[in-house]
Order: sequence, then structure tokens, then C-alpha cells
Amino acid sequence: MLAKLTPQIPEGDGWWYEPKWDGFRCIVFRSGDDIELASRNEKPFNRYFPELIAPLLAALPDQAVVDGEIVLPSATGQGLDFDALQQRIHPAASRVKRLSEETPAMFVAFDALSLDGTNLMSTPFAERRRALEDAVTVGSMVKVTPISTDPGVAHEWFNRFEGAGLDGVIAKRSELLYVPDKRVMAKIKHTRTADCVVAGYRVHKDGKGVGSLLLGLYDTEGHLRSVGVTAAFTASFRTELNDIVEPLRENALDNHPWAGWVGGGEHSRWNVDKDLSFEPLRIERVVEVTFGQLQSGRFRHGVQFVCWRPDRDPASCTFEQLDVAEVLPVESLFPD
Repeated sequence: MLAKLTPQIPEGDGWWYEPKWDGFRCIVFRSGDDIELASRNEKPFNRYFPELIAPLLAALPDQAVVDGEIVLPSATGQGLDFDALQQRIHPAASRVKRLSEETPAMFVAFDALSLDGTNLMSTPFAERRRALEDAVTVGSMVKVTPISTDPGVAHEWFNRFEGAGLDGVIAKRSELLYVPDKRVMAKIKHTRTADCVVAGYRVHKDGKGVGSLLLGLYDTEGHLRSVGVTAAFTASFRTELNDIVEPLRENALDNHPWAGWVGGGEHSRWNVDKDLSFEPLRIERVVEVTFGQLQSGRFRHGVQFVCWRPDRDPASCTFEQLDVAEVLPVESLFPD
């Protein structure tokens, strides 16, 4: 099942609330001594998270199919680390093995599709949830997500759990059937704004216009740090952006803080064949964007272009402007 973005937490009879996890969606299949981990698009995960196989065998009954999220607690135990989770998707088995030992992942279950060989997809969510709680043996690496029917608790989670790396709140109807690939749930996510330096751009994949703008913020030592990109522009706006950035290309490498990255062979963590080199721009323009979270010094989720800020000096675009949640221990996410 998928979720539709909703501006406010819905209230009223029949709503159930869960924290929204920031990880990799994963369906777990258990049959006998075999565990299969698969993404929502049925891509296999077993080779990337070998440390979860034994705990899931101990936690799930035979002939079970469970929906959930793979997350990775930070090495400090404070919050989740999505950047470290991304590093697990790597072609080198030796690297995966090392990381699985150094920074083991966790599976958080939130729905049951089948238990003891009985298909539950046509069973109302409230019943599936009770069956899930009865079936899963919770341990240090396998959890069941907290749930509540109290909107006050949902609001508390929304405000408090962000500091542990969560992404908002999910709301489900108690009578909801399990409907694959349909947006039948509601998701409520954090949205903030920031004024950022535009330090460069990448050409759209079709070769026409600007595909994304590279964003930066100054740290306390005056260094311009990369915080992410804003993209998903319409075709007409890509062309408009191209006209705006073109004059800023002249002499852009002179004293550019990221000059060493240009054409330097940076690649995507997800696709090693994808070149992430960029076209530098003179550090003159500021843009306002929306974002969901700041994690490990970079924006996570919802980075959308709002407007140009000709009234802002690029030097004034610092991390200090950001409203960032206090980091919380992972243990705070689960009831005793």
C-alpha cells in the first residue's frame, strides 16, 4: 500500500496512527528456514542486509508475509542514519559484510499480509494489526511499530520523533484492506523553508534545460557545504532556468568553493554509472526552497523550489537559519 500526502493529521473515529519511518520499504517472506527480503518493487534485499536473516527467522512464524521498513540506527545510538543505510546498497560483498557487522540494520514491521499461510489482505487493518502483534516476537533487531488511535499521541509523535530521524506520521482507517500500489493511507510530513546559495546546476537528462540546482549553506567556519538539490521542474521552467543561470557560468570556477568537484567523477550511491558532475555557477544567487529534514548536514525529502531571493546576500545563507529537531535515542521510538 502507498500513502497520499495530507497537510494535516486526520481526526475522528476509525483513524489509527503510526510514526512514518525513514528507511527502505521491505516485504519479508518466511517459508520454513528461508527468509526473502524484497523491496516494494520486488528487488531483492537479502545480499545487502544479511544480518537480518537470523533475527527474522526467530521473530516470524512459518508461512508469513510481513510489510515493514528497514532502518539503520546511527552508530551513536542517537536517531536513524539514512545516509549510512544508502551505503549498504553496494556491489562489493566484502563491503556489505563489513558494514552489516559495524552498523547492523533493524526491521520494523507495520502490517501483516499473510500469517500461518492464511491470506490477510482482505482482512480489515485493525484485525491485521492485532494479528501482527500476536505473531511477531520482538527483539533488538526486529520491532513492531508503535500505534495509537489517539490524535493527541499522533501530534506528539509528529513533533517529538522527528529528532530520532522519523519522517512524520501515517494515518490508516481501521477498516482498510491491504491494497498493493494504491494510495489509500495518509502521510503527514514535516515541511520547512530555507534560503540557499545556488552553486551550480546539472543539465536535465533529456539534454534540454536545467535538471537540478545545487544548493549550499555556509557553516560556522565560513565553508559552503553542499546540502542537496532542488529539481522536478516543468519543461517550461527548465528552459527559463537555463536563461537565468547562463550568465552566471562566466568565470564561475574562479575561487569557486567546489571547484575540485567539477568533472571529478563523483557518482551516485544508487547507480555507479550515473555521473554527478555539474556545471558551476558564480556564487551570486539565492533561492528559497522547502525541505522536510536535515540529516547529516543534507536535506532529506521535499526539496522544492519556491522563489528566487534577490534580497538575500549569499553570505547570509547559513545553517543557523534552520529549525532542526533535537536528536533522540532510537530506544525512545518504542514503548516499554
